Amino acid sequence: MNDYRFGNLLTELRTKANMSQNDLADMIGVTNKAVSKWENGKAKPSTDNIRKLADLFHLPVEKLLSLKSDKKKQEITKVVITGGPCAGKTTAMSWVQNAFAELGYKVLFVPETATELDQGGIKYNSCESPVSFQKCLLKLQLEKEKVYEMAARMMPDEKILIVCDRGALDNKAYMSELDFLSCLSFIDSNEVELRDNYDAVFHLVTAAKGAEDCYTTANNAARRETPAQAAALDDKLISAWTGHPHLRVIDNSTSFENKMKRLIAEISAFLGEPEPFEIERKFLIEYPDTVWLESNPSCQRVEIIQTYLKSAEGEEVRVRQRGYNGNFIYCKTTKKNVSKVKRVEIEKRLSEKEYLELLMNADTARRQIRKTRYCLTYDGQYFEIDVYPFWDDKAIVELELNSEDQQIHFPKQLKVIREVTEDDAYKNANLAKI
Repeated sequence: MNDYRFGNLLTELRTKANMSQNDLADMIGVTNKAVSKWENGKAKPSTDNIRKLADLFHLPVEKLLSLKSDKKKQEITKVVITGGPCAGKTTAMSWVQNAFAELGYKVLFVPETATELDQGGIKYNSCESPVSFQKCLLKLQLEKEKVYEMAARMMPDEKILIVCDRGALDNKAYMSELDFLSCLSFIDSNEVELRDNYDAVFHLVTAAKGAEDCYTTANNAARRETPAQAAALDDKLISAWTGHPHLRVIDNSTSFENKMKRLIAEISAFLGEPEPFEIERKFLIEYPDTVWLESNPSCQRVEIIQTYLKSAEGEEVRVRQRGYNGNFIYCKTTKKNVSKVKRVEIEKRLSEKEYLELLMNADTARRQIRKTRYCLTYDGQYFEIDVYPFWDDKAIVELELNSEDQQIHFPKQLKVIREVTEDDAYKNANLAKI
């Protein structure tokens, strides 16, 4: 959560001058790491160095000094979501996107580097040695993160959340201490610098520890670990990140859905944001005053199209387009019964192309659900108000509570007809029936 405005300008000036960070450091008389920290927003140059930079780039000293002291900040937060095999990372990414986009964040995802290398033909056993593969992986990981941070600094958004699908320290769990030291030497870094380069780390525990009946290799072609191996690897990953000032471990002590909610709650607490959900209650309300909602600074509007797909018995599969003003994200949700009393929900982010292809498998026995959702924070509570085009006299509001006995305070603009939390007739799956 650093101020990148000065660093953004310095990076632009240096790049236009065709200089490397080393070149600039030599000209100013500082180390290349000092320049890196200036550009990453982690430190600001002294007044003396400001003068040197102003002379070098032919700028008024006052311009750089005003940027250095400017209190208006662009908040860029970089976090890692890691975990053992079959821990729920893929679904977690979708939950994070949905939750924090509604809270006003621009959410950027750095894809898992090992998967990218594997898909590109660079496999673990294709290099001359395993440590050679790890050096390639670590180098690409760090370069990708630099690009994402640079892109974030060029965006107009005030709040940006960069989510890394695994981080640099994950590599440590896959090699010996000696090989890891060799990798650190290769990139001219150290363990603390790599670890603390992230603002927070959230570890999802493998299903092989506490949710054994949900552990599977079927949904990931690269996953080969037995449950025992997955549990051992999970321990190594936690050990690799231990020492980070904000490491949180999300175990399997609750249902998978609540595991995801606990992750969102931990990230929300770290960002200082209200927790978006905990316990859900649903109410039927009179058609709301949409003018009031759209003018409310504590309200975000989202357009949603939800399509149910043909699926096997015991499964419910849907795809969703979600966004506003022409900017959309896409996801696929699969709800599957794994036993008579347990149901697993898996959510996966999709590209636009994947989303359009899946629409060809739409269940024609159900209509698309189109709705405008207003996400409203009011009096410490979080409301999701769904307005449907086929209703002109009512709507549905879902209220996220911190506890079952929490007293509800509705805005006076919302007129409650009755509670429908347990009424299946108001679930989307039933509203979609033709």
